[in-house]
Amino acid sequence: MARRPAGFVSLTSLKHGPPDPQSALDAIRRIYFATTRETIDHDLTHAIELLKSLPDEATREKASVYMEGLNEMRRDWGGERKRGARKQRSK
Repeated sequence: MARRPAGFVSLTSLKHGPPDPQSALDAIRRIYFATTRETIDHDLTHAIELLKSLPDEATREKASVYMEGLNEMRRDWGGERKRGARKQRSK
């Protein structure tokens, strides 16, 4: 299976315009439960794009538990670090 570049979001998820809020929340939930060590960077990027499409803070708050979980998985599994992040040295 070919690796997709980090930050990849499929065009089919974007070409129909922003999803309705409930569909976006459902998609974020599905991403959370289906992510793996190999797909975490792509899945987190896709979930962030879906989160940006949500219309208000109350709706975004409903997705926060899944977003925090995805971020925790990325951290635990050693996903890509953001630019400028320093590696911690073990002593």
